[in-house]
Amino acid sequence: MNGPSDRRSSPRLADLAQLVRLPAALSVPGDILAGAAAANTGTPSPRVLGTMASSVALYWAGMALNDYADATVDAVERPQRPVPSGRVARRTALATACGLTAAGLGLAALTGGRRALGVAVPLTGLVWAYDLGLKSTPAGPAAMAGARALNVLAGAEPGRRAAALPAALLTGAHIYTVTALSRHEVSGAPREVPVATLAGSTATALAAAALPGVRRRGRAARVGAVAGALGYLSSYGTAQARAAREPSATNVQDAVGTGIMSLMPLQASLTAGGGGAVLAGVLAAAHPLARRLARKVSPT
Repeated sequence: MNGPSDRRSSPRLADLAQLVRLPAALSVPGDILAGAAAANTGTPSPRVLGTMASSVALYWAGMALNDYADATVDAVERPQRPVPSGRVARRTALATACGLTAAGLGLAALTGGRRALGVAVPLTGLVWAYDLGLKSTPAGPAAMAGARALNVLAGAEPGRRAAALPAALLTGAHIYTVTALSRHEVSGAPREVPVATLAGSTATALAAAALPGVRRRGRAARVGAVAGALGYLSSYGTAQARAAREPSATNVQDAVGTGIMSLMPLQASLTAGGGGAVLAGVLAAAHPLARRLARKVSPT
């Protein structure tokens, strides 16, 4: 499956960084922290840190696989991307996806054994199925939502994953809205799409701030959950409102990029609500840095 993008055999590191959407991976560790906090894991253990590394590798793999699978379409719609522009060979994108997938699954096995693979393998399956077949189908947004929900569950101790299910579902709900919007990045969206996703993200923010577990924790947890939810909605909600007023391709693409990085304040809300106020503060503080980096390397 060769094409015009198979010209360069040794891409620059900057091109590979764009291929895997390097800064967007900053949105991944918060999934693990939210799952760990919801399951009362406490201070991140070596297993949690290893799970973060595994999830980042799988995320990057999905980005590289996306560009491999979309090379023909991107040649028309996004010619500036590394593969259609010829800066990264299509076969290199596939090899990168395969290598990072192997690394992600290997890290999951090393840090959590068979129980960790019980989450990492279906997560990987959803990512590959989305990129290679489900993306343009009605099941596409649900597949991506399911992958990020599994990512949250991966952060919880194997015997306590049920406790992390509310956080996983809210994270999945957010990713569903981002994926639904992303289908209209090139040509713009019908107005009802950003209106619907804005309603969904508003409901997600309200639910994150009012999860039953938050009420059982201290004041720091409640304040952190509300602050994170407000930060999430002010960032992503504003971008969606702009797209709802004028659903042009530019505004929709901005809402998608903002939605990817706005996962971090939502994760901060969920982590604080689970009792990890300090870790939530780290996520909240990292959000502005992630947004600045995303201006240099697009997360979409």
